[in-house]
Amino acid sequence: MQNKQVIFQDWGGLDYQQAWDRQEQIFADTVRIKTENRDSQTPVPTPNYLIFVEHPHVYTLGKSGKPENLLLDEKGLEEKEATYYKINRGGDITYHGPGQLVGYPILDLDNFFTDIHLYLRTLEEAIILTLADYGIAAGRYPGYTGVWIEPDLPTARKICAMGVRCSRWVTMHGFAFNVNPDLSYFKNIIPCGIDDKAVTSMELELGRKVELEEVKEILKTHIARLFEMTLC
Repeated sequence: MQNKQVIFQDWGGLDYQQAWDRQEQIFADTVRIKTENRDSQTPVPTPNYLIFVEHPHVYTLGKSGKPENLLLDEKGLEEKEATYYKINRGGDITYHGPGQLVGYPILDLDNFFTDIHLYLRTLEEAIILTLADYGIAAGRYPGYTGVWIEPDLPTARKICAMGVRCSRWVTMHGFAFNVNPDLSYFKNIIPCGIDDKAVTSMELELGRKVELEEVKEILKTHIARLFEMTLC
């Protein structure tokens, strides 16, 4: 019994810890429903969510990350008005902040397809198509998740980072898409543990600020089409 209905929520600007707590609650509720369905004569559809949010300045370190990839001490974080969290997603260290579109799909992949690599590639494709709508050519960098500009050249630069958690085919965490963020904050980390590649944004590539609400609408449309989901 597949449920391709997806509840879309825009949380606006929200503290990272609050957003993480909300994610964990939705994730736990979804896993609980799946567990109860196994022994139920009348199973109920598991819900799916697509959440967009912007965070205040924050650095997050994934399970496989190295703490030394954060180049700030506590005083430095204070001066930058940034916080730091070790979290339960995959990947290394990344930055979130104003002007960056963060997406948290909390999906039961049993409703779509049970392939985590295909899941990541599909999210990447939605970002690539969104960038193409703005005339920005993007692609993938072999061996790494995320979306890159000029991935085949020495000038390769990352425009979208990804890090997810998946348990019982339920996903959480997601992607961080650089629309108009302050890129100087990336100088305080070794982004995703890659020390020889730059980070970029739509604003930098286009030479102008981009309307974030417009990007959200375009990206939502691509995600819905690629996953064959219905947003509600």
